[in-house]
Amino acid sequence: MSVTRRTPRGHAEERLVFTFPAPFVNLRPGQSFLPRERVPRHAVPNPPTKGCADMREVFHQSLEELQSQLTEIADMVTVAIQKATTAFAESDVALAEEVIADDAKIDELAVALDERAIEILARQQPVARDLRIVITALRVSASLERMGDMAEHIAQLARLRFPERAIPKGLKGTFRRMGELDVQIAGTLADLLRTQDLRFADEIRNADDDVDELHASVFEKVLSDNWKGEATATVDATLASRYHERFADHAVAVAKKVVYLATGDWAVQEEDIALAAEAQSTQIAPGPSAS
Repeated sequence: MSVTRRTPRGHAEERLVFTFPAPFVNLRPGQSFLPRERVPRHAVPNPPTKGCADMREVFHQSLEELQSQLTEIADMVTVAIQKATTAFAESDVALAEEVIADDAKIDELAVALDERAIEILARQQPVARDLRIVITALRVSASLERMGDMAEHIAQLARLRFPERAIPKGLKGTFRRMGELDVQIAGTLADLLRTQDLRFADEIRNADDDVDELHASVFEKVLSDNWKGEATATVDATLASRYHERFADHAVAVAKKVVYLATGDWAVQEEDIALAAEAQSTQIAPGPSAS
């Protein structure tokens, strides 16, 4: 801007006065007012620190704990179906009450696992196999929780009909075999989650086929002209068979999710489980020894 002042002789004199920005006013002698070129942050990589390594260790520990929680729930489901099928076959109301009471514990563990998995997703933002572990845990926990519910429903039938037997006449052998298969499937499922050996997944698929055949035979029995059971017996047989069959179906669903965890590919059909198990066994099989 410009200012005007009077000289001693009365003449007007105009001067130009410049106002500089603060950065220019504060320049040190010899310092250029031109801005220095910024160096991109990525051009100077930061060396890994001990803190980063510790965070990764904590992250992987969280993933291991997630998988351990899944195995713990699977073990509880195995105990639940053992007690439920025994209570159903022998009309043991005390054992049935234990299954019904313990189902709440399975539900609580499943909720706790889901919360931990969501926290890992939010805090760590996992990718690749780490992400598959978290997603698989979320989906498997839901299936395990439903398997616990099926065991509870079987126990509730035993309690409902006590002191009478819940198994209708003529179907005792069928339901005993279905119970044995469900217990076998639950134990194999726990081994599958513990080892991720897909041969266990194939065993579950084969056992589920046997359960499906027994389930179909129950319906054939109660729908045949030779069936003399009352309406109550018919309902009990239909519901019990359905609970046993759904228990095995949920186990197959878990097996498919473990195939996804191990291979990165979804097992859409049950035959895909057998193919994945065969491929895994081929990869881990030892080669011919050199002579």
